[in-house]
Amino acid sequence: MRNFLKKWGKTILIGMGILALALGLRLASLTYVPVFVDEAIYIRWSQVMRAEPTLRFMPLSDGKQPLFMWLTIPFLKLFDNPLVAGRLTSVFAGLGILLGVFLLSYSLFKSKKVVLIAGLIYAISPFSVFFDKMALVDSLLSLFGVWTLLGAIWVARTLRLDLAMLTGFALGGGLLTKSPALFFVLFSPITWVFSKWPKERTRRPVHLIKLALLFGVSLAIGYGMYNILRLGPNFNMITLRNGDYVHPLSHFLTSPLNPLKTFLTMSFEWILALGPGALFLLAALAIIVNIKKYWKETLTLLLWFLGPILVQAEFAKNFTARYILFSIPFLFILGASAFLARKGVVKKLVTILFIVFVFQAAKQDYFFIWDIERANLPRSERSGYLEEWTAGTGIKESADFLVAENQNHPDKTMVIGTEGFFGTLPDGLQIYLNSYPNIIVKGVGLPIVEVDKSLLESKKAGNKTYLVVNSTRFWGKAEELGLELVAVYPKAVRPDGSREALLFYEVTQKALNSKTSL
Repeated sequence: MRNFLKKWGKTILIGMGILALALGLRLASLTYVPVFVDEAIYIRWSQVMRAEPTLRFMPLSDGKQPLFMWLTIPFLKLFDNPLVAGRLTSVFAGLGILLGVFLLSYSLFKSKKVVLIAGLIYAISPFSVFFDKMALVDSLLSLFGVWTLLGAIWVARTLRLDLAMLTGFALGGGLLTKSPALFFVLFSPITWVFSKWPKERTRRPVHLIKLALLFGVSLAIGYGMYNILRLGPNFNMITLRNGDYVHPLSHFLTSPLNPLKTFLTMSFEWILALGPGALFLLAALAIIVNIKKYWKETLTLLLWFLGPILVQAEFAKNFTARYILFSIPFLFILGASAFLARKGVVKKLVTILFIVFVFQAAKQDYFFIWDIERANLPRSERSGYLEEWTAGTGIKESADFLVAENQNHPDKTMVIGTEGFFGTLPDGLQIYLNSYPNIIVKGVGLPIVEVDKSLLESKKAGNKTYLVVNSTRFWGKAEELGLELVAVYPKAVRPDGSREALLFYEVTQKALNSKTSL
């Protein structure tokens, strides 16, 4: 034990410091970014699944795997704020990724310096910090990706059945999280290059069979876990919904460069902004430095990083930064391996680039915590998370107002109409009002041109009645419709200077007499 502490004590202490830093960056201002459309849906599903055990496979109705929602349920029991509960699932997934990065780095390069640098890069990179603070499934998918690769390498080196089984559990977790876990299946055999192949050619087929059988064990466990989903209804929806997001294989023959060029350019811009950019140069230097001595390790990391991005860029119908999140940890480890450089000039260059990276990352992380609108988010991410209807700015404030009104009039029913039927609204409001049975939230479609008949009937029945809608989806004239503005919650400014806003109206008695109301 004394020898172990002498050898690893300092490294463990620094590693714990990095872990604490990562946790602090992810917990700081955890609810600062408004609830995002997918977050609202996932958290709402989690609440319903918690309340009704027979609906534990509810996400299958939209073709989504339910593991993230299952893991969110315990946090809903511990925290009153549902957004905190959902985002903590990703925070802890991020810590699991960090531990995996530590172990994977050491397994590949046997260097404590690379281990700590890779961990620090993951801990402070804006890419990981931003998405580890969101109640989205992508951090959880990334967790299982890192641990699947780590397990696959250990299996290839040791040919141990128990490790193959553990790798299968990691693979199964990925398959229960999101469909791109298929990449973990396809790329796992790459790790066979780490196996100690017999020098005698006659023994190599037997060795290959052993590797294949152990891989088969991992697959059997992984897909065995995945087939738990067959116990729920709508299992077929996963395949159907995947078709909404992915082009068929024939697309490669008909339009091989569309949207490949566009999506690859976007991927580069995302990593340049959120990586941030110095990481690319570190990774490029790492390839030059390590391609001879560590060619297996370098190519494996490169393939696990680039492979899924290339495939998705070719076949995906829609592409956002979080879709490549599960590939990013491998880039971090690759970049950290540049510190294996031995030549003085290269070592100095690596150090300078790393310092630049730290300053770039620190600046972004500061804005994530204190002033998100000034952060250098890619255009698509800023639009989705801060500017458009997908951003839930004002939803929490609207819910707080309704709760206060409910406390002032506990015996009175309140009805809130919202745009749409599914998504930021009404789900975003429902997650905050889940514990108030006399506050009814219902979607009334979109766009909203007039006051929905159900809201008029609610008002006629004597209920406090409200309408919550994004400004671009409200096409009526509030005064003529008998709507009184309670509050306006402006979102981040768009590049052209315009601004979306969440409008919070009360339906007044005048609405019952309005000719433009249904």
